[in-house]
Amino acid sequence: MSTEYTGYVKINHPVPDTEIWHQVDGDGAPVVLLHGAFSAAADWGGQYRPIVDAGFKVYVPERHGHGHSADVMDEFHYEAMADETIVYLDEVVGGPAHLVGWSDGAVIAFLVALKRPDLVNRMVVLGQYLNSSGRAAGGLLDSIDDIDSEIVQFLRPDYAAAAPEGDDHFPVVFEKTTTMIANEPEIALSDLSVITAPTLVMQGDHDEVTLEHSAEIVGVLPNARLAVLPGTHLIPIETPGVVNPVIINFLNGDPA
Repeated sequence: MSTEYTGYVKINHPVPDTEIWHQVDGDGAPVVLLHGAFSAAADWGGQYRPIVDAGFKVYVPERHGHGHSADVMDEFHYEAMADETIVYLDEVVGGPAHLVGWSDGAVIAFLVALKRPDLVNRMVVLGQYLNSSGRAAGGLLDSIDDIDSEIVQFLRPDYAAAAPEGDDHFPVVFEKTTTMIANEPEIALSDLSVITAPTLVMQGDHDEVTLEHSAEIVGVLPNARLAVLPGTHLIPIETPGVVNPVIINFLNGDPA
């Protein structure tokens, strides 16, 4: 029997009684799916049900200014998004969980692991550089710096359909997102050496992060594996049949 819940929950960050929209279903060890920029819970559609069916309780929160969650801050910063995720883990999940972060969600997962290692069991991070040296040239990000670009206009209707503020607010969110991406993240990879959570670093072979950067991240982490799959930054959407078994096997503790 499904125990699925979709709707709002109140957390005390970034402001008291912030309403965060989320989707929850399943039983078993908790898994929190962290979406990327210009994204929302729906973009985990290829992973949500398979991970539930694999025996996990899956949470998919939408951060402030994304999806159905209202925009409540003047600027976007990864640190604030990580703090929001920490409060969500503490107040809603109620303790540690496996974190699966895609794109911006991967940055947030790493920051949560650095700030609150007690809240992270295992991590799967997909398609994300942690500082500008690892950003691949000529990728998807290079085409979203113009609000009139084809890909941004493709994303805009989904934002307008879900956001409490509607389409008129999209230029504000666009500006805050592109400003953040232009300046962040800038995490020193040496800082990752304190993260002991087993971590799977995944990417497509034509992704937004270079292969060398992902390999360096894995080399610094004490307990990490690297998976490079054929595809782009959108591998969870492009090939869920390939991506999902890799994620699920890792969350189950295989390989050790």
